[in-house]
Amino acid sequence: MPESPHFTPDAFKFLRALARHNERDWFKAHQDTYEQAVREPFLALITALQAPLAQISPHFRADPRKLGGSLFRIQRDTRFSGDKQPYKTWAGARLFHERHRERPAPSFYLHIQAGECFVGAGVWHPESATLRQLRAFIADNPAAWRRAVHAKPFTERYEFWGERLQRAPQGYALDHPLLEDLKLKNYAAGCALDDDLVLSPRLPGALGTHLRALAPLVDYLCAALELEF
Repeated sequence: MPESPHFTPDAFKFLRALARHNERDWFKAHQDTYEQAVREPFLALITALQAPLAQISPHFRADPRKLGGSLFRIQRDTRFSGDKQPYKTWAGARLFHERHRERPAPSFYLHIQAGECFVGAGVWHPESATLRQLRAFIADNPAAWRRAVHAKPFTERYEFWGERLQRAPQGYALDHPLLEDLKLKNYAAGCALDDDLVLSPRLPGALGTHLRALAPLVDYLCAALELEF
């Protein structure tokens, strides 16, 4: 029998409706739909990614637990935000390093949202000390960095996200050959996923391909942060 997709159009339908009715009473009344259309399929997908992830690295985890695992909570943390909407209008998961609670670490990431699905990997919003460490490692190990992220298979599919400094980071020359990379404020890259792919049985296989293609970036960042890969 052909495989069934993990997600159905009901996942996007629920998330779009949540964006229009981002209220606790509405969510409570439709929580069963969230469980059936979004949470349970996503947990099943995370389970399906365990085997391909293990082939890439024994130190990363695709954890399908409902709480404390790879899947992000749908509830937003509004304590320090001016936006008090209680729920995220997307679903996301990270495949994390086994030591991510001990020290800064890269991760693989999957984001589900109608018209805005994507897959990526890296370090997002690192603290200043971590950012300095990453830049110093790139400057000291430029050849391996070029092999990881300047190779055609990487540049044809992925782009780095987030802002760059307007000027050279302190301590780096204006003519540094990797200046644009050293200007990055985030060392995370990825690509968009077509909604039709996300709703198809091909999704796990496609994600496995992306994880393998993004692995050189993650491997390099692990070396920079003194983590096993």
